[in-house]
Amino acid sequence: MDEALALRLRLFREGGQAAPEVIDFVAAELTALEDEGNTVTEATAGMLTSHLTMALGRLLRGEPIEEFSTDEQVAAELAGHPEAVARARAISARAEQTLGPTLPESEINFLGLHLAALAQKSSAAPGT
Repeated sequence: MDEALALRLRLFREGGQAAPEVIDFVAAELTALEDEGNTVTEATAGMLTSHLTMALGRLLRGEPIEEFSTDEQVAAELAGHPEAVARARAISARAEQTLGPTLPESEINFLGLHLAALAQKSSAAPGT
């Protein structure tokens, strides 16, 4: 993880926008993605990091997460990225085991979009 992405997580932690256990969980997931050969930087994973941190933070605080009207469109876009959907579901299951909350389907879909984008950016990065 590059310094800019680590800074993003540190700002979430210091700003109290998410519980420390959420930040730790997200950092561990980013490390796992990097260990699998993905290019995990601010440029490639910044939005993924923020989205997952904020969604899990809202769930832990008991705040509702609304379903989105674009769920069908997002699901259609993900049809060509089954590996990203599987990864999003696995992250959601680990979050439930580790933190307690269950991500709604719309959040899993958006997480899948971020993971599909990360995979595309990683495969386009030199040296990967």
